[in-house]
Amino acid sequence: MSDVLDTGTTSPEALAAVPAARRLVERMREAAAAHTPLRIVGGGSKDFDGGALQGEPIDVRPLSGIRDYEPSELVVTALAGTPLAELEAALAAQGQCLPFEPPRLAAGATVGGMVAAGLAGPARPAAGGVRDYVLGATLINGRGELLSFGGQVMKNVAGYDVSRALAGSMGRLGVVLEVSLKVLPVPPARATLRFDMDQPNALRHLNEWAGQPLPLAASAWWDGALILRLQGAHAAVAAAAQRLGGDPVPPPLADAFWDGLRDQRDEFFTQAAEAVSGGARLWRLAVAPTAPRIDLPCEQLVEWHGGQRWLVTDASPEQVRTLAEEARGHATVFRGDKAAGVFHPLAPVQQRLQRAVAAAFDPHGLFNPGRLDNV
Repeated sequence: MSDVLDTGTTSPEALAAVPAARRLVERMREAAAAHTPLRIVGGGSKDFDGGALQGEPIDVRPLSGIRDYEPSELVVTALAGTPLAELEAALAAQGQCLPFEPPRLAAGATVGGMVAAGLAGPARPAAGGVRDYVLGATLINGRGELLSFGGQVMKNVAGYDVSRALAGSMGRLGVVLEVSLKVLPVPPARATLRFDMDQPNALRHLNEWAGQPLPLAASAWWDGALILRLQGAHAAVAAAAQRLGGDPVPPPLADAFWDGLRDQRDEFFTQAAEAVSGGARLWRLAVAPTAPRIDLPCEQLVEWHGGQRWLVTDASPEQVRTLAEEARGHATVFRGDKAAGVFHPLAPVQQRLQRAVAAAFDPHGLFNPGRLDNV
């Protein structure tokens, strides 16, 4: 909790007065002058994600603390090095949460890393992703300048929404120092149901249910079982559970399952880790929810009502990416051999645009070089 700011309005001037932020700015300006590549360091929980880790480390963890939180406004502002567990505990004490359930993956995960990785948990199809909750941010760019974007309200953006573009940028646009996030109340009711069915039937049911007024919050299919989470008003959850049927899962078991899925500690990911150590790859596919089963003889986990597919396979990257494109999506190597590239190749126009944005913020390519290997 070092260098916690007093409550106030987000501004570069306020952050510049904080010793930890001042040290980061000075270090960045020295690196910019010498064209020294830098590796942004947080809790390290997602170091495996993305491409190579290169450059001299620049640690944001000393810049830690919840800077501003007014529960009635549903907005929290936290410094980038704030442990994600600390932020979530503060929100829970007020009956609130980060609805997109950011994966923590390991102890020490930070708020800045959460934004940089841009990952969302099981509630993504109902709640949205990280970028949908980022209201504002302050960062250091590749020239050593301290810049603020957005603010602490929803309707505050004119032009390019840089603060939300930071979500999933893997630190390529700058060192995030502070972020303001929209939060929501914890849903009053929740229920988890289990259905025994194969993957094609699970996908068919999920697509049918998604088109109906049901409080669907999360879903997961693996190994012949579809697990469905409902959440919302008590009456809506009770009515949906009665209508859908299935076998109710006791709350303690359900909570453990969804937490394990969120943090990739459940059986599928345990087995995936063993397969990866034997030479396979764990792929993360973002596809159309209506896409049929990915036609590969491999272990598959389906989330996000069909929109996210996890594959454990030793198939070639070309084969997996072709199948992802046929499913109107893209494929990322999440764990395993990344020699053939981590991220799906971008279309030429999209690649030029993303490279131009990165160059505008980091003209010398100092931040996390190689982390986004398709930009």
